Amino acid sequence: MGQRARLFALATELGTADITHSGAATEQAQRCLAMTQELREHADHEDTFIHQLLRERAPEAADALDAEHIRLDAAFTTLDERARSLPDTPAEDLLEAQHARAYLAHLHLEETVAMPALWQHAADTELGAVLTAFRASRTPEEALIDLRRMLPALPPAVRAVIARAVVEAAPGQEAGLLAEATTTLSPSQRQRLYDDLGVPETWALQTQP
Repeated sequence: MGQRARLFALATELGTADITHSGAATEQAQRCLAMTQELREHADHEDTFIHQLLRERAPEAADALDAEHIRLDAAFTTLDERARSLPDTPAEDLLEAQHARAYLAHLHLEETVAMPALWQHAADTELGAVLTAFRASRTPEEALIDLRRMLPALPPAVRAVIARAVVEAAPGQEAGLLAEATTTLSPSQRQRLYDDLGVPETWALQTQP
C-alpha cells in the first residue's frame, strides 16, 4: 500500500511538474531514481528472504515471480535512463505514469499468486522465520524509514496493529519511537492512531507538529 501511494503521487506530480524552472527537472529526475532504487531493494529483499521458501513450497509461483523480477529490472533500467535524460527533455515529453502501471502489475502478481501460495503451502512458523530474518537484516534507521513509508497508506486498524507491535518490541522507548515513526502521518491519522492504541495523552502531545 505504501508503494502504491508513493507511485501514484510521484506519477501525478511528475505529470504536472513545470520543468522550465531552474533545477526542477533535475529534482524530478532524482525523485524517479530514488523510487526505482527503493523498488529494486524491495525485489532484492524478496529474493533474499521470500523466494527460497516460495520455491520449496510453490515452485510455479516462484517461477512467475522470478520472471517478473527480470521484466522489472529491464523496465527500471529504461526508466533510469529516461530519468537521467530528463533535465534535457522538453516539458511535453516529461515522464508520466508508465512506471507506476508497470510496477502495479508486479504488486498484483505478488498479492494474487506468490503470497496466496505461501499462505497455502508454508507453515506459520516458516513464514514467521522469514519475517524475523528480514527484520534482523534492517538497521534501526532502515526499519524507521520502512514504517514512515508504510503507515500513511494503511487503514486505521492495520496501522494500529503494526504500530502496537513496534512499540511493544521496544520497552521503555515506546513514546519516542512512536513519535519518530508517525512523522509522515497527517494530524488526523496520528491522533486516530493514538486513540486506537489507547496510549497516554502525554504521548500524543509529543507528536504534535
